Amino acid sequence: QVRLVESGGGAVQPGGSLRLSCAASGSAFSGYTMGWYRQAPGEQRELVATISSFSSTNYADSVKGRFTISRDSAKNTVYLQMNSLKPEDTAVYYCRARYSSYYDYWGQGTQVTVSS
Repeated sequence: QVRLVESGGGAVQPGGSLRLSCAASGSAFSGYTMGWYRQAPGEQRELVATISSFSSTNYADSVKGRFTISRDSAKNTVYLQMNSLKPEDTAVYYCRARYSSYYDYWGQGTQVTVSS
């Protein structure tokens, strides 16, 4: 069992930055692919970025060059550094830990609001 707790969300003006954190409890964190997803009101949940156990990263086209995902295995934590934020980045951001279709966990989400 893996428990994920997100933090770092909030309100920011366009062009600003935020760093989200996702702290994982449980075993074998280093073996999981970690990811950030987001869901805006009335929209489906979408992938933002993932990082594999080997630290290989993948980004949605909409965030490439602005967001950076990273992980610290010593702290069992994954981060999402978000720069040059836009109003369309407004959403609830969810952390995900996936090892297989059976070992697949989600956090509760953290709200990010980008508005002037």
